[in-house]
Amino acid sequence: MRPSTFKKTVLATNIAILLGSAVSISAVAADAVATTAAPENIEKIEVRGMRASMKASVNDKRFSDAVVDAVTAEDIGKFPDGDVGESLGRIPGVAVNRQFGQGQQVSIRGASSQLTSTLLNGHSVASTGWFDQQAIDRSFNYSLLPPEMVGGIQVFKSSQADIAEGGIGGTVIVKTRKPLDLDANSVFLSTKGDYGTVSEEIDPQTSGLYSWKTEDEKFGFLVAGSLDKTQYQRNGIESLLGWGEIVPTTFQQDRERTAVNAAFQYRPTDNLEFGLNLMSLQLDANNANTSIFLFPTQQGENTCLKKNAAGVSTLVEHTGKGGFAWAQTWARKASMSSDTIDLDFAYQADAYKLEGRIGKTKAEGGTDLTSNYGQSIGKPEDFAGIYDATGDVIDINIANNAFDASDFNGKLETAGWALKKQPNTDEESFATFDITIPVELGAITSFKSGISYADHDVTQTTEAAQSSNIVAKDASAYYSGTMSSGAGFTLPKPIFDNMINDAYAAIDGFTLDKSGYGTLQEKNLALYTMATFAGEGVRGNFGLRYVSTDVESDYYAFSKTGTYADGLSTDKASYNDVLPSVNIAFDLASDLILRASAAQVISRPNYADLFATSKLPGSEESPDDLQINHQIRVEAHLVA
Repeated sequence: MRPSTFKKTVLATNIAILLGSAVSISAVAADAVATTAAPENIEKIEVRGMRASMKASVNDKRFSDAVVDAVTAEDIGKFPDGDVGESLGRIPGVAVNRQFGQGQQVSIRGASSQLTSTLLNGHSVASTGWFDQQAIDRSFNYSLLPPEMVGGIQVFKSSQADIAEGGIGGTVIVKTRKPLDLDANSVFLSTKGDYGTVSEEIDPQTSGLYSWKTEDEKFGFLVAGSLDKTQYQRNGIESLLGWGEIVPTTFQQDRERTAVNAAFQYRPTDNLEFGLNLMSLQLDANNANTSIFLFPTQQGENTCLKKNAAGVSTLVEHTGKGGFAWAQTWARKASMSSDTIDLDFAYQADAYKLEGRIGKTKAEGGTDLTSNYGQSIGKPEDFAGIYDATGDVIDINIANNAFDASDFNGKLETAGWALKKQPNTDEESFATFDITIPVELGAITSFKSGISYADHDVTQTTEAAQSSNIVAKDASAYYSGTMSSGAGFTLPKPIFDNMINDAYAAIDGFTLDKSGYGTLQEKNLALYTMATFAGEGVRGNFGLRYVSTDVESDYYAFSKTGTYADGLSTDKASYNDVLPSVNIAFDLASDLILRASAAQVISRPNYADLFATSKLPGSEESPDDLQINHQIRVEAHLVA
């Protein structure tokens, strides 16, 4: 007779019976062995880790009422990948968005990564970026989080009332380890090195964890840390054929990721538990982007442009006397960090369960300094040859494709117009309280209700440098040796420290760019109630979530006379939504489950789309062309 529902109590009973049988069989076997001649040495091999993790992941999915997938690390250090984002990519329907070689963001069921909500132990976590060309959005940067800090990840592909709003594609819940779940004096140490075939460097990675608890298991603490150093290099080629540019490019980055996690648990009674979790994540991401801009149409002859079947012109070949090239390096000093502290509690009474969490999360990031060094390079005859842009990859066959510092046609200096810094901050204070009441009302087995509040602040800043001490130097001061690049090119290798140090030396100070300044403050209040039910062959939940949001943005107003105000202006707006949801699971057989879900969900607009700003669209526009962006009230997306 097969069970009609998957219940944990039934499963536990079956396991107990099997264990009891195993004990009896073992006793009989022991008696039998005692009467026969047994070998003196018995070799025992026990394999643990990945298989147990897979079973735990399957059980998370099986017993859930919603549509859930999971990745679980049953043993410390047994996460299947070296990057949390890569591990999520193993889940069906989840795609990893990579940036500069790392799994940075995830998309669920084809939705944008900005429509995926990420929660750390059930609450949001602040996140910024290090790249000044990337807009500020709501997605979490997974490149900050090493897998050794993670005990498991749940991916909710359907919504339910007790999960924080914000994910149309889905919600990712990252769970850190707890000391009372581990054996006392658990120790984990790991070190490894990855070899980059392009950078030709070995990148060291070290991590460790120590967990302790008292004999009565009433108090425990855990400390974990991770340090990764990576020298990353990406070679590629860019093109803007309308301008006649073909650009072999090399991006280099020295990454240093530091992560520290401290967790404390106190369980004074069997019914009451307190937890404190501290997480600090830091990524230094200094980088240099070196390119050689090839302009074969500038000084040559016999340039051939052909149209394809769609009527689009492409540069096919250039066999004239030469061309012109400009080499430059963008050197950026960049970093990002995320720090979180949260305190949680749980109280289990006879008639109810009360849970709560309060905390704060703050992130800082962006570009600490941007600089640019450029100069023409090579001779016109170096660039004579064939440029074939008819295939998937541009084929360049010219007289010379290898250059070093001696090939620059003049001295180099930091470009004053490029000197700037763009720091950003993301900060949230949060509080949630839930109560669960078991009931016996027909098929309904429990009611769960709760309230949550979040005060979120985001600031974007652009500061332009004022410089008067710019000094031109020979190219050898900024480049030493060579490096590989796209399309088989060899380019001068930049000396990052010299570029950044001379850029700082040229700066007298910074001036706030009022057109690039903005703040955003969101206050989100949510109330919900949810009922769970179970019957013969069917189980699930249904509920409502009410969301109220107040949002305001500060900015410098821009007048039609072409000047910014000295003081800040503020725009305000508010909105609310009611979000119903239902999840049903049909247990068709002991190994077959059919799920159905329907929900109305929201995903708030990206921060970059909410900043209230005002500016002229271009420096040559007249005051009558003033454009003001006051889209602080952008309607949230709704999907059923």
